This record gives sequence, structure tokens and C-alpha cells, in this order.
Amino acid sequence: MTKLIRKSRLKGQAPETLLYEGSRKKSDDVKITIFDYDEKDYMEKQAQSVEECIPFKDKSTVTWINVDGIHNVDILEKFNSCYLVHPMVLEDILDINQRPKAEDFGDYIFIVVKMLIYNEAKDDIAEEQVSFILGNNFLVTFQEAKSGDVFDIIRERIRGNKGKIRKLGSDYLAYALLDAIVDNYFIILEKIGEKIENIEAEVVVNPVPKTLYGINKLKRELIFLRKSIWPMREAVNTVARTESALIRENVLVYYRDIHDQSVHAVDTIEAFRDSVSGLLDIYLSSVSYRLNEVMKVLTIIATIFMPLTFIAGIYGMNFNTAASRVNMPELNWRFGYLFVLSLMLLVALGMLVYFKKKKWF
Repeated sequence: MTKLIRKSRLKGQAPETLLYEGSRKKSDDVKITIFDYDEKDYMEKQAQSVEECIPFKDKSTVTWINVDGIHNVDILEKFNSCYLVHPMVLEDILDINQRPKAEDFGDYIFIVVKMLIYNEAKDDIAEEQVSFILGNNFLVTFQEAKSGDVFDIIRERIRGNKGKIRKLGSDYLAYALLDAIVDNYFIILEKIGEKIENIEAEVVVNPVPKTLYGINKLKRELIFLRKSIWPMREAVNTVARTESALIRENVLVYYRDIHDQSVHAVDTIEAFRDSVSGLLDIYLSSVSYRLNEVMKVLTIIATIFMPLTFIAGIYGMNFNTAASRVNMPELNWRFGYLFVLSLMLLVALGMLVYFKKKKWF
């Protein structure tokens, strides 16, 4: 999971400055994949350069160009010369800390969202920024290519001509990709829900310091999810309410559905946050209860031994009773030792019965 607070622009950096601040190096490979299709035919290829993408710009078929790797600024500048996007859009694509949003530039719609992937091995959530440039019959997506994506199901639908994806335009393709991202949110939320259930059982039965660590980790994960998903619903809502000709009326209903799903995801996060806050209260109450139980037992033991200590103290006084006026016949009695032990046992049992009747334990 990435940091909760991150810089969006270096100090002193001028607007429209193209600067990648991620972890990848400029020498790393950039993968450009092209899908071009209509209802009857489709073509898929790996482009070796940006120039191979230019002929697809004005085709009547739908073209999806996916760029894995935004660390090479030169490649983005070449895309800009082809699709003529605003310099601030290029800056937002390179800014991996950009808040999810959607903007209508007339000839194209620019969308930024956060794709989240759950890492089973590390028990962590990986975040990756995905940028969309939606135009007439084309869609260009930019990814950091850090941990794969969730678009394989969409690629298979294009290859197999399944559903409506090859019957509709680029606006529906953008919807399908956004829907895949939102669907994956619920997979992650399901994992979080399972963690909460496990910690709930642990908090009630056997709360330990490790349990507190798990609760705090859940709180951080939910804050991280909320930070990524909350603005997502605003971005989708902007697209769903747009009057742009790039998104047809019969496709807008699908974007409204994504907005509803995003709201549902946010509501789920809020419910989980309340549950985790309740878990922390239960943990503190359980620890306090266990401490009180221990103190109660120790207090009962100490209270029982008080009269026993008193009795033992009396008979432990080293007075010569023969020379004094005080007569302690038990000292010379044959069964005196057993008498004192029996007395101490009866006192202890009597106190236990009394405490039980008072319901002190």
C-alpha cells in the first residue's frame, strides 16, 4: 500500500512541466498494444513505435491503444503530436499522484482513475493510476505497468466478440474498462470484510497485541481505499452527466450504473470504517475486562490470605507463655498444630462461600 500523503508537484515546478516522478526508469521498456475492431473483424498487435498508431486515428473502426509505461516522456510527447491533447493533460498523465477526475475538452474526454489490485502474497493493496483519452472512435489508455491490470476480461470479450463490446463504440469500451476497475474494488472490499470478521472473532476470544496491529492496519487500508474510490464516483458522475457528443445517449445509462456502483463501494467503506472503530473499542474493553478479572482474582487471593496471615502471625510471636500471664494452651496441646491449620482452612472456605454469595466472582 502506498503512502497516504504524497506530493502532487515538486516545489517550484512550473505548470505544463512534463516530469515523471514514479519508480520506473526511462530505459525500461514501454509496451504499446493496439486493438482495432468492429462488429465483424478485429485486429490486435504490439506496436514498436508511436508512429504505428497514427494510421488508426481517423479510421471508422474502434481503436483501443493501451500504453504500459508512462516513464518515457518522449513517447507521450509523440502521442501529443498525433492526438493534440492539452499540455496539462500530459502533466496529469505523468503525475502518478493525480486525484481521480474527468474533464471534457470538446474533441476528447480525459479521465483519471485509480486501479487497485490485491496482492495475496504480501497481503497488501497495490495502486496504479490509469488515464483515459476518449475520442471519436478511439480510446487511448496510459498505465504505469507496475503490477498488471484488470482488463484481461475486456480483452477476451473483444477477441471472442462476446456481449455488446464490438457492436458499440469507444464510449462503451471506456465504460467496460471503468466497470472492470470498479468490479475489482468489490473484490478487494470482500477481502477486507473477511479480515474484519476474523479480527472480530479474535477480539472477543483472545485479544493480543497482534490484534491491535491488525486493527490499525485495517484502518489504514480503509483510509487508503476511501482516498482512491471517493473521487472516482465524482469522476464517473461527471461523465454520466456530460452533454458531449462523444458519449451517446444509450451508453450514458451504463456510466450511471458505474456511478451507482461507486457510491455502493464508498458506502461499504464507510460501514467497514465504523466496524473497525467498533473493533478498537471492543479490543480495549476486552483487554480492560481481562485485566479486571486478573485483578479480581489476585484481590480475592490477597483477601483470603489476610486472616490466615493474621492467625499465623499470632502463633508466630516468640513469647514465653510459661513465664507470662498469658496462657496459650494450644502451644502445648498435642493437636494444636492441626487445630490451627483446620482453623485457617475453615476461614478460607468461609470467605470463599461469602464472596460467592455476594457474586464477587
